[in-house]
Amino acid sequence: MTAGESAKKEIAKLREQINYHNLRYYVYDNPEISDAEYDEFMRRLKDLEQKYPALVTPDSPTRRVGFAPLTEFTKTRHLMAMFSLDNAMDISEVQDFDQRVRKFLAVTSDVEYVTEPKIDGLAMNLLYENGLLVKGATRGDGEVGEDVTRNLKTIRAIPLRMSDKSVPELIEIRGEVYMRVADFEKLNKEREKTGEPLFANPRNAAAGSVRQLDSGVTAGRKLHFYAYQPGEMKGVNFKSQWEFLEQLRQWGFPVQKRVELCRGIDHVIDVWRKLLEERDRVEYEIDGMVVKVNDMGWWRRLGFTARAPRWALAAKFPARQKTSVVKDIIVGVGRTGALTPVAVLEPVEIGGVTVQRATLHNQDEIDRKDVRIGDTVVVQRAGDVIPEVVKFVPEKRPRGAKPYKIPARCPVCGSGVVREEGEAVHRCININCPAQVKERILHFAGRGAMNIEGLGEKLTEKFFEKDMLKRIDDIYRLKKQDIAGLEGLGDKSAQNLIDSIEKSKKTTLARLLNALGIRHVGETTAQDLANEFGGIEAIEKASLEDLMSVEGFGPEVAGAVHDFFANKENRELVKALIGLGVSFEKPVRAGKETPFTGKSFVLTGGMESMTRDEAKALIQRGGGKTASSVSAKTDFVIAGKEAGSKLDKAEKLGVKIISEKEFLEMLKIGGLV
Repeated sequence: MTAGESAKKEIAKLREQINYHNLRYYVYDNPEISDAEYDEFMRRLKDLEQKYPALVTPDSPTRRVGFAPLTEFTKTRHLMAMFSLDNAMDISEVQDFDQRVRKFLAVTSDVEYVTEPKIDGLAMNLLYENGLLVKGATRGDGEVGEDVTRNLKTIRAIPLRMSDKSVPELIEIRGEVYMRVADFEKLNKEREKTGEPLFANPRNAAAGSVRQLDSGVTAGRKLHFYAYQPGEMKGVNFKSQWEFLEQLRQWGFPVQKRVELCRGIDHVIDVWRKLLEERDRVEYEIDGMVVKVNDMGWWRRLGFTARAPRWALAAKFPARQKTSVVKDIIVGVGRTGALTPVAVLEPVEIGGVTVQRATLHNQDEIDRKDVRIGDTVVVQRAGDVIPEVVKFVPEKRPRGAKPYKIPARCPVCGSGVVREEGEAVHRCININCPAQVKERILHFAGRGAMNIEGLGEKLTEKFFEKDMLKRIDDIYRLKKQDIAGLEGLGDKSAQNLIDSIEKSKKTTLARLLNALGIRHVGETTAQDLANEFGGIEAIEKASLEDLMSVEGFGPEVAGAVHDFFANKENRELVKALIGLGVSFEKPVRAGKETPFTGKSFVLTGGMESMTRDEAKALIQRGGGKTASSVSAKTDFVIAGKEAGSKLDKAEKLGVKIISEKEFLEMLKIGGLV
């Protein structure tokens, strides 16, 4: 046997041993060797692979040590959308969920559910082809996430190759990356010694570790992973969630120990109560319990709402509460001029997070709770919700504490403050108030608006300090040479921002309307406006009666749109934006019928001629609507390359399926291309 053949044989044996011990540690929680022995296996494998580089494979355990730093993460589309879960905040809402499920399915007997702790971590989507990990991505907006494959490969709990011989052709594995509380505390102590900023909680630490451009940094953090749900699948089917979890273990994925199979909702509630008692003994942060219908056939029948599956629920734990002292009450100003009072607190740790500020909402809430500076108050934090003051402790109120009133002048610009009849909030009347302008710029550049990548809070703040941004249209007056000279911004960063700004100029009418920050107008309302009027001029000229004729528009929404365009400065802003090159496709004229008018479309698979976002925009321009899931109300499913489970569901429901070529023909008929 040659030296090369001997090395090949030893490398194969070492990989088998390392993968076996990974399973013992991460999947079965029953290690057989010490960390030192494990490290010795790994060291020997590295030495051999370095000596024989031709024998290195993509799924080798040595690929977990990190790679050369990236300059940025690329976007990647999930084969099946990742939905969030609806929340139940108390037992009665969990019972309501069960009633909805049984009513929808028309069953009178108890439903079988699977429960598991809800980890406060970072949701991930892992794509395996023929058992090999080919891609890992963050949840993102549910449809498109960031490709963090190289970083995820450094996490030992994630199999690079499924361990079972029977593997599917393709499968998306959903799960959660998290950091144990003990490891989080150790990491923060190390960062404190080196003068680095501390992470707020284990979830932030995990998220920050996964989103490192240098995967070597990720490899140095103690991250873990639990798998819990399938996404797109080819070559495999499951009858139940319980069956799927059992198969996950066979494939080498860690699954939570505290998973329960429950017969009926009463059993679910018993498990929830037990888990709540054990909450502080769990080695990682949990903020509730996930409840899923066990029968996957029923998943398909129950389907989805616009944002969440009907077959699953997040049963949240009660908010954690602590007492603190109100040192001061300050007022923040939002993009619509709304003044929000905030209590500045003596720092207090609630559920692993240090809380120093809590919202007081508005003057009515301050009066109702009678919160004053100097009061000892009960502070509540529930999951990622902004901490709030629940009540004050009367016996600890200091003498002379005076009732608080929101100031009559804006704390930022000094302009007058008004409270309109029927509203709970006070507002600054100056639309050029720097605080409002700053927030409006951030909204304008946001993903659902003009989508200017790179123009975030820190950079906007920097531009404000240098007087480079005084109003929204100044974004399109920024020059590369001015940006490149700022601290922390080099030539490449400046060029990337300028390119992003330039790209944003070509948009849709709906995106522009949303970006303008009109009160009560979000993405859907903006699309309705665009479909109805077809252009900015028509909206500017529309009467209040015209606006109220738009389906779904009441006096409040119609009045907000009318008031916005009645304002001379707002009209001048729109004119300036268009003068600086902002444009949108020629809209379909209001009232013109197209093949899309009043129809509902769902897209699945990849498209060759355009992105799915571009296709959605064209459908909406033609008077149609888009949805993320197939239902009996869907009129058309557009099937692209590698169409997934949505196609199967469309066939079962008898929904009309069209190809990309047929979709393009419809666009031509409608005059949309």
